[in-house]
Parts: sequence; structure tokens; C-alpha cells
Amino acid sequence: MLCAESLLQMEAFQSLPRARLDWICDRVEPMQLKAGDVLVKEGERPLGFFIQLSGQITVSRQSNGVNMPVGRHLSPSFFGEIQVLTEDLVPVTLKADTDVDLYRLQCLDFLDVLHSCREFERDIFRTVGKRMRGLESFIQSREKMAALGTLSAGLAHELNNPAAALVRSLKDLQPAMLELQRMNLVYGQRQVDDDHTQEWLDIRDRGFEAITHPDNDPLAQADREDALTDWLEDYGVANAWQLVEPLAAGKVDPAKLDELMARWRDDPTELRDMGLRWLALSFDVIGMIQSGLDGADRISTLVQSMKSYSYMDRAAQQQVNIHDGIEDTLRLFAFKLKHGITVERRYDQTLPKIMAFGSELNQVWTNLIDNAIDALDESSTTDAPKIVIRTCAKNDSLRVEVEDNGPGIPEEIKNRLTEPFFTTKPMGKGSGLGLDVVRRIVENRHQGSLLIESVPGKTCFIVMLPL
Repeated sequence: MLCAESLLQMEAFQSLPRARLDWICDRVEPMQLKAGDVLVKEGERPLGFFIQLSGQITVSRQSNGVNMPVGRHLSPSFFGEIQVLTEDLVPVTLKADTDVDLYRLQCLDFLDVLHSCREFERDIFRTVGKRMRGLESFIQSREKMAALGTLSAGLAHELNNPAAALVRSLKDLQPAMLELQRMNLVYGQRQVDDDHTQEWLDIRDRGFEAITHPDNDPLAQADREDALTDWLEDYGVANAWQLVEPLAAGKVDPAKLDELMARWRDDPTELRDMGLRWLALSFDVIGMIQSGLDGADRISTLVQSMKSYSYMDRAAQQQVNIHDGIEDTLRLFAFKLKHGITVERRYDQTLPKIMAFGSELNQVWTNLIDNAIDALDESSTTDAPKIVIRTCAKNDSLRVEVEDNGPGIPEEIKNRLTEPFFTTKPMGKGSGLGLDVVRRIVENRHQGSLLIESVPGKTCFIVMLPL
């Protein structure tokens, strides 16, 4: 049986008169808990005010589906006063670690004692405040840790693409620079006149300017590639297709090549076409450097934003040309797109600039294009892998479509694609955060919408942004 001497072991009860202590001892209901017994579960209704004389009880709370310990009741102690006072559901689970001797005082009896002694009431409310602050601190800490974990995973996902592009650019740059040096030495041994050398340097410099400030006109690029293909094949260059893209990016005119290569047509050495390869390789190098700078700039932006805790809420709005951002992203993925994937651009060049968070929109294009590439890599279709990017204006919105001819998305998972951490990629390849990032940037940051259309052999992600 509970006695007054047992109650006096706890400081709060020392302010009660002896008659009140005896009254409590007469009213309490004795309870015995075995190790592992649960007294009350989180979310249940309060059972009363408890006095614990022996044993130990663990206090835990559900956090992300796991029972997390938040404290312990060591003997002698009391608990339950908060739920009696607030009449709220119990916010924690109480489980006995050892055999426990408990005494329960009914809610109304506890309130009677509480209000009968001002000093006892003051001590109880001090205990209430201390316990509420402890529980609140735990909840806040868990929420911060969960948010930090999500943010860290999202940041790692976003850093992956520009970091990989930067690494690949640097790896490809070293052998390219060595080959350029070798070509320069071979050319220098022929003691070519300065005027002819200057012509090569002029066309190279003009190409550098064109590559670092592209006009993003896919039709003009395609026309240049066709003309250069015809000229190179007519000249007899082996593997001419390898030179076509960089020369076209540098806006090299076939007529100018005729003039520059006239003196080398009958040369029996590698100098017969080395100038062409030197020019194409020079353009490749400046493209690698530009891609590396784009990747480094993206990484710098993300890291700088991380310092303010979330890169989603600090970026500056500016007038943005959608096509520039898409082309920047395609350059970052050049190493993936060279493996047989065709990119078809269908841009509406009359679209106006829009006020937007430019760096964040680049994250949207990065994730959508990366997903399209992965879908084509995993596809077993016999069709040539292709990504189509369309832009147009529709219903006062700017519409961007990223379409691939991969296997498509099963209907049963289509609605789950934008859920955080949901992924169809193999373990270790996808974090399941890419499309969640896309959705938040498009819908929350730009008040736009993200649509997904998919049938076997065709998947299209549609981004609608207010004009």
C-alpha cells in the first residue's frame, strides 16, 4: 500500500499537509507492470495521474514510423499530470523496462488535490513546463534532422550531374591538349608562312566566339552540318562524321576550308587533313572547357545556396531565355548523348523571355533530360533512341516538352513519380528526388504545372510556365 512517507520522497509532495497525503493514499489504485508491459500508447485517452515507486519506464514517440525514446521515468516519480490538465490524447508511449510498482489517482481526485494547495500546484506546473519544453525540443530536433536529411539527399542528387560533367570534361581535356601540342609541333616543322598560320588562328578564334556565345538555332546548325559533311567527304577525310559537329558549332564555312586547304590537297603526309582535325579538336577543347565551367558554376550556385539552408528559396529572379537554359543543360549531357541518342530541337524562337529563377529552371531541364536518357538506355526498342524537345506558347503559358521514345511508364506508377524517394531506377542509381525537385520548382516557385503523358514507346514530360 502507498504511504505518506513514500510520497514525501518526491519534492512536489512535500508542500502538502499530512491530511492530504493520507487522502491521496486512500484514493489511489495500485497497479503492477511487468518488464515489457505497455501502460499507455501514443494517441490513447489519458488514464489519470500516476505515482511510480519502483522500476523504470521508457517514454517514446513515433517519428518517421519508428518509436524513438524521448526520456525515462525513474523511481520515485510521477507523471500523467499534463494530460489530466489539458484533456488531450497521450502524446507518447509508456513501456516498462523492469517490473514497476504504480499507483493511479483518478483525474478528478488529482485536480482536487492540485487546487487545494497553492505550493503543490506551483511545483506541478513547473514540472509540466519542463516536460513540455523537453518534448517540444525533441520534436523540433527530429523535424530539423528530417528536413536536413531530405535537403542533403536532394543536394547530392543535384550536384551529381554537373560534378560528373566537370570530371568527364577534365578527363577528356588532357589527351586532347596533348594531341593539339603534337599537331602544333608537326605543323611548326614545315615552316609555314605567317599569313597562312594567321588565317587558321582567325577562323579558330571566330569559332571560339561562336561556341561560347551560341545562337541556339537548330535548323541553322543542321544546315551547316549537312554542308560540311558533303565538303569533308568530297575532300576525302576519313571518319568525317567526327569532325562535322564541332566544325558546325564553330560556324566554319566550307568555302573558307577550300581556300585554307588548297595547298595541302596533294600533301602525302598527315598534314593533308591535319588542319581540319586541329580545328575540330580546338573547338572540342573549348566546348569541354565551357561545359566544365557550366558544371563548376552550377556546383558553386548549389553550394552557395546550401549555406542559407535551402537552395530553393534564395535564388534571384531574372529575365530568362528558356532556350539558353536548355542548351546549357544539353551541353552538360554531351558525354551521354554521343552514344547514339539523337536530340531533336523544335524551338519556337519567337518566345519572349520570362521572369523566373534561372538556375532552378536549369535543374528542371537537367532532371527531365537525364530521366529521358536513362529511359532510352534501358529501352530494348529497335527504334533509334531519340529525345524531342519542344517549346511553344499556349494559353498564356510557355510550354516546354521533353519527349523520349523509350518503353513508357506503367499506368499504375504514373501518379507516384513525383513522390519523394519513389524511383523506378535500380538501387544506388536513383534517389527518387529528381521529379520531386522538378515539381516543387515548377509548381511552388513558378506557379506553373507539371504534366506527364506516357504510352508504350513514348513518354512526354510537359512544363507549363506563366508568361
